[in-house]
Amino acid sequence: MPSTKKSCDFCGKEIKEVKKIFSSENANICDECISMCSNVMEKETIKEAKKEFQKGLSVPIKIKEHLDEYVIGQDDAKKVLAVALYNHYKRIDKPIVKNVELEKSNIMLIGPTGSGKTLLAKSLAKIMDVPFAVADATALTEAGYVGEDVESILSRLLAAADFDLEKAKRGIVYIDEIDKIANKSESATSGRDVSGEGVQQGLLKILEGAEVYVPVKGSRKNSSAETIIFDTTHVLFICGGAFVGLRKDENKEKSTVMGFLNKDNKQKDKKDIEAKELISFGLIPEFIGRIPVIAELNKLSKDDLIRVLKEPKNAITKQYEILFELDGVDLKFDDKALDEIANIAYEKDVGARGLRGIIEKLMLPLQYTIPSEENLGSCVITQEYICNEKDVDLIYVKGTEKKVSKEINYNDIKK
Repeated sequence: MPSTKKSCDFCGKEIKEVKKIFSSENANICDECISMCSNVMEKETIKEAKKEFQKGLSVPIKIKEHLDEYVIGQDDAKKVLAVALYNHYKRIDKPIVKNVELEKSNIMLIGPTGSGKTLLAKSLAKIMDVPFAVADATALTEAGYVGEDVESILSRLLAAADFDLEKAKRGIVYIDEIDKIANKSESATSGRDVSGEGVQQGLLKILEGAEVYVPVKGSRKNSSAETIIFDTTHVLFICGGAFVGLRKDENKEKSTVMGFLNKDNKQKDKKDIEAKELISFGLIPEFIGRIPVIAELNKLSKDDLIRVLKEPKNAITKQYEILFELDGVDLKFDDKALDEIANIAYEKDVGARGLRGIIEKLMLPLQYTIPSEENLGSCVITQEYICNEKDVDLIYVKGTEKKVSKEINYNDIKK
């Protein structure tokens, strides 16, 4: 006589061992096996969706490799940005998974001038091929005062997206000089802080994600301006600032460390910047709470500056080589010349951004003279030329040579 006990044909469990068994004419399956199969199918669906998700978006390691092509050094900051960007766009694609809402994570970049904050933000926009807008926090004021409203930031992003609202909603905004809106005054009761704490309050809603009325063109102060509703839920905000004086006693403490400890333990003993430090600097807690990811950039060393001159895809030396190539001239920079240029920038403490100004002064006499020269083959920039010890040798196609004085003093470049 056949058994009347029902059991699962997949796992073999009897009905008393599970909550329910579903039966058909020829097979039985328990609720546990159904749940397991459902989870497997869900994972497969996610894997398939990942292939289509944000085509062009790579894994964090690939994002960092992309950043390495444009920005020298700052490995820790690149890793933080790569992970933050990857997670942000996964959130755009799947805002809610298994009834869990994935919250937004804006980014704060802290580092000295010329360390690569703006370039990192621009490079992130390139890898994603999304609209990118730069805003200066120092120009922002509270609503009703002379200056730019907070909503003007979104107007720039909309313009960068060619006024395609859906495209703009997935863009990236970089707010520079964010440290300049910190309320450093102990007594704010004497008057309105129109470009400090008031601006921080105005930024809160767009950082967190809200529907904002944004002028299509011009300022919101103009009552006749056309406005549209802009949802900032999926806009990634990156704030950057030097925060000079954030850690006033840091250098003094490091100067007391001697011997190998100063060299080997310098990075190990370095503490991450905490939210309470930024609050003490003058940023309100609500503002800091909406920027959970903090990446710190280090001051570029002399070796880093040399690499900045040579390695990035858009290195300043490569740009000048192209400019001279358009005039039919082969431009080369001697290694010692690059070392001298980096040394000048390091002594002036201007970072990577200051390299262009130094080279502009050096190359101006050549750019003035060379376009009118005929049969010119090549030009080599040497250390002696930079130090005003020797004129530039211009090598002509026919073998003739001429000297061109740069007519600029070495001390002028260092100023």
